[in-house]
Amino acid sequence: MKKYIDPNAMRISFDLDEVLFVSPKTHKVEPELKFPWNLKYKERLREGTPKLIHDLQEKGYSVWVYTSSFRSISYIKGLFRHYGITFDDIINGERHRDEVQGESKVCKPSKLPSRYRISLHIDDERSVYENGRGHGFDVFPLFEQDDDWVEKIEKRADEVCRRKMLQEQLNNKHNV
Repeated sequence: MKKYIDPNAMRISFDLDEVLFVSPKTHKVEPELKFPWNLKYKERLREGTPKLIHDLQEKGYSVWVYTSSFRSISYIKGLFRHYGITFDDIINGERHRDEVQGESKVCKPSKLPSRYRISLHIDDERSVYENGRGHGFDVFPLFEQDDDWVEKIEKRADEVCRRKMLQEQLNNKHNV
């Protein structure tokens, strides 16, 4: 049964490479998948990823993947399913190219979360962080190993949600 997604839920997206997928040489990681799945899915998840995604969804947030990677959506879904994670939506490089860049001759940013009404995006690329200011989306920069990353992202998500709710209340007052 498909779960109900509140269309008004605040959306949070995660990049994959160097954010959720990390090297065990530089980061603490979740246990490797069991054979034979570890042969198909070689990526390792940053420690705490399943807990964070579940906690955010339990709070009512809509959680997405937004990656410039051209991994297929079915591959991404399959990998995360083995960790008990289901994302509310996935934007990969192909979908971004088709829906954001399209036929435009003007080069668009590598990610444009505001196009999908994503309120908070977690990424390791400084260019995405810089683009956030000019294109109306909030970016939480996540660069290296951080034992408190889960708590920091939950705190930022709650702050962004409160700010979004206050803005909606102000807009409703002005529209009355």
